[in-house]
Amino acid sequence: MTAPWDVIVVGGGNAGLCAAQSARQEGARVLVLEKAPRQWAGGNSYFTAGAMRASHGGLADLKDLVDPDAQGRFPFTDLAPYTDDDFLDDMVRVTRGRTDADLARVLVGESRATMDWLRDLGLRFELMYHRQAYEADGRQRFWGGLAVGVVGGGKGMVEQHLAAAERTGVQMRFDSPVTRLATASDGTVQGVVLACGDVLESRAVVLTTGGFEANPQMRAAHLGPGWDLALVRGTPHNTGDGIRMALDAGAQPHGHWSGCHAVAWDAGARPTGDRELTNQLTRGGYPFGIVVNTDGRRFIDEGADFRNYTYAKYGAEILRQPTGTAVQIFDAKAAPLLRPEEYASKDVTSVTSDTVRGLARELGIDEDRLVSTIEEFNAAIIDSPFDPTVKDGSRTEGIEPPKSNWAQPLDTPPYTAYPVTCGITFTFGGLRIDPDAHVLGTCGLPVPGLHAAGELAGGLFYFNYPGGSGLTAGSVFGRRAGRSAAAAAAGRAR
Repeated sequence: MTAPWDVIVVGGGNAGLCAAQSARQEGARVLVLEKAPRQWAGGNSYFTAGAMRASHGGLADLKDLVDPDAQGRFPFTDLAPYTDDDFLDDMVRVTRGRTDADLARVLVGESRATMDWLRDLGLRFELMYHRQAYEADGRQRFWGGLAVGVVGGGKGMVEQHLAAAERTGVQMRFDSPVTRLATASDGTVQGVVLACGDVLESRAVVLTTGGFEANPQMRAAHLGPGWDLALVRGTPHNTGDGIRMALDAGAQPHGHWSGCHAVAWDAGARPTGDRELTNQLTRGGYPFGIVVNTDGRRFIDEGADFRNYTYAKYGAEILRQPTGTAVQIFDAKAAPLLRPEEYASKDVTSVTSDTVRGLARELGIDEDRLVSTIEEFNAAIIDSPFDPTVKDGSRTEGIEPPKSNWAQPLDTPPYTAYPVTCGITFTFGGLRIDPDAHVLGTCGLPVPGLHAAGELAGGLFYFNYPGGSGLTAGSVFGRRAGRSAAAAAAGRAR
């Protein structure tokens, strides 16, 4: 009996829609099953800024990628290439050498070509001058190795993906939670079982259901005590279902199960993702100020690296502080450097005062302690030219923790403080896949008929990640998963 579907994709975010399109291009009959209702379409992808890290050959190369309508919005300038070696070095550095070398090489090596593929599907890209560049000496300069994003951010990405799916004949069903994989006696995956009990047969299945960041019990079990209290930045529907189903079917766990992407998040935000504000609740301007806990003490090196290489790990540091909250503090000099979409959008939680004591009073922090912290910080700064476009070496000496770059005295009122907490984005632990996105079993061989991509695939990220590499990984391995699944469905080895 012929299965009604060649490929079933479980999960309708960026990785899932890339897998569906890739399989469709191979001639497969494709169905995407999404647990969430239509109004929550896009999974975590909807909540991103749409930034995608890719190696490139410089400005001329990116001009070929960027949408012509978006090019005119910003002045162009010289842009140094971001090579495969640069990208791979960043992956190795921020994961402390633990990234899966085979997967990382595929991610890096196919990043730029995958952007072209997405453009051909109908996604539109822009240079991210508004988020990733500063003006210096009359020129715009990028920082942090991240130059390109989808027009409209995560919201735009999802809209453009859904439009492409309709054009190409990818079938989608919302409100369709999958509870387990349908398997044959030899372990071959033959379809899925829905929560209603229906069995949908297919020749191959691709899991792209995300991590377990929206499951408080799994967070506490794998990330550790207190993680059940973290706020969820994205969709509330990523509860680890796909990971559980695959493990039940014999898949091998892989990656950093006690690690996650977690950022400084507005302390007044909702417990779960806000689809109206999405990424605007991030507070990523800390390199240009200081961060203190509720005892009035600094606890991180705010200038250790560009924001794109530290923001995903500092949420965990905030959660470890008393009450699981902290405060970012800036003076008037730093205010122009803060992104308006993060620090001037509606409902921002903030406090402003003309004095440090007044600020402490409003925040409920011991006044003497906060004054002492800022005085000690100011006195420890080694005089050096301040330049937000490079790691400028303007640093502190003699205090712990140090500030390694962008240290300026907090001495120009008014002072503004932004209370923040830990906002979890996605978890790093998941399933082991090979470079072609086959899910590997505990014996190290592929589970027949099972493929995976996106945030439920472990092994790429440990401790931290380079900003923008998550969406790129979902696209690269989603595309590969779709091809592999279509090949399996057609009876071809890949």
